[in-house]
Amino acid sequence: MSKVVSGALALIAAGWTMSAGAADLNYGRTYTGNQRYDAYSWAGPYLGGNLGYAWGAVANNPTKPSGFVGGVQAGYNWQNGPWVFGLEGDIQATGAEETFAPWKFSNPWFGTVRGRAGYAFNNVLFFGTGGLAFGELRAATFGLTESHTNAGWTLGAGAEVGLDRNWSAKIEYLYVDLANSNFVVTGASNGYRFGLIRAGVNYRF
Repeated sequence: MSKVVSGALALIAAGWTMSAGAADLNYGRTYTGNQRYDAYSWAGPYLGGNLGYAWGAVANNPTKPSGFVGGVQAGYNWQNGPWVFGLEGDIQATGAEETFAPWKFSNPWFGTVRGRAGYAFNNVLFFGTGGLAFGELRAATFGLTESHTNAGWTLGAGAEVGLDRNWSAKIEYLYVDLANSNFVVTGASNGYRFGLIRAGVNYRF
């Protein structure tokens, strides 16, 4: 985890270093009426990928599934001066699982649809994000398997650095709560709550 945090700080520091030259990065992009023409523009659609790690716990069960996470995201930003607002959706495949005694719980996939709001220091953007989460929780015990797809919520924050006029890199933390549902094979109401830290890249059109 310390390596991930160190990487995040290095990414942000690199963005600050690059911000002095960001005036030349984004000519030809979309700008708002009150935004300086030589400022980095975050406005418009984007598409990208991410990789990270998730760790959490299953409600009413001692298992604590964790594992690597990878997926894709897409979104759109609007910018008003230094303020940036957007919508983003993502879908993730995960290896989060754990076996404890006779129970095995796993989270094969999840996705989110979130709003984003942040403040840009030229090509360095700090943001908060939150919205809908959904995903699968799978339970297995004594050769029986049961899966439920639950909806819930997510909340998080992150930083993104514009590398050139089209490419940016980001790191973010999300807390995800997939609501409880009744599992027959466990005889309990189980849900999955987990934290996620991930890094990613975006291509801006």
